[in-house]
Amino acid sequence: MSVIIDGNKIAQEIRQQLREEALDLKAKTGIVPGLAVILVGEDQASLVYVSRKAKACAEIGFLSHEYKLPADTSEAKLLNIISELNADKAIHGILVQLPLPNHICTDEIIAAIDPHKDVDGFHPYNVGSLVSGNPLFVPCTPRGVMELISRTGIELAGKEAVVVGRSNIVGKPMALLLLAQHATVTICHSRTKDLPAVTRRADVLIAAVGKAEMIKGNMVKDSAVVIDVGVNRLENGKLAGDVAFSEVAPKASFITPVPGGVGPMTIAMLMKNTLDAARNMASKRE
Repeated sequence: MSVIIDGNKIAQEIRQQLREEALDLKAKTGIVPGLAVILVGEDQASLVYVSRKAKACAEIGFLSHEYKLPADTSEAKLLNIISELNADKAIHGILVQLPLPNHICTDEIIAAIDPHKDVDGFHPYNVGSLVSGNPLFVPCTPRGVMELISRTGIELAGKEAVVVGRSNIVGKPMALLLLAQHATVTICHSRTKDLPAVTRRADVLIAAVGKAEMIKGNMVKDSAVVIDVGVNRLENGKLAGDVAFSEVAPKASFITPVPGGVGPMTIAMLMKNTLDAARNMASKRE
């Protein structure tokens, strides 16, 4: 039976550490890390996520600003808010909750955020910097996965890693981070031929495709490390990951559950990125 990686426990440890570091930063510089979160529309999953971010800010001692805008908000108005936040010295991190309504160009909005405040790590500057190996900010979910792997003591160098999913938010940056730790990386997607044959090669398997229980027991080799990024709501209302947990857990050496695995780490890494942004600003004032 595999070791279940407790994301809730690890995220709590990180939040406590960040609280202490934020207090130290305030004592030395007077700076309180500030995060602005912008939500356009009434997407229920996004509303829950935004409320969790605000709760995390309060717990750690960050300044939190929320902008909840109606779904018909114009792109010009959203760009204006971002411009004001870019200039606000009390705000160190800006996050625009995705997805945005169809009439707003997501790429334009992301590009408008100051890269030094882009705590989601989605700005083209940060994406390019991640490719070259020196990013200001790493996207929160992939960074959270790397923290889980590191704190669990899993060695990546020389291992074969397979990432199922090629999104800009998880799959692509995940592959780059694994590569930076000297893993040999394969990215799979909807056009991959004989997916089970590829996933069975993985020493480390990252499932980030958004399809409930897609990864079955016969797709995983014995003693693989399995990280489940997916969060899918079933017809019965329960949450399920991209991995068929009951099938895969007996074969894996380590596995993350859903919920309670990668999810809590995403917000913890957002807080970490925000603190890093505040530190960067403090260093420029010296």
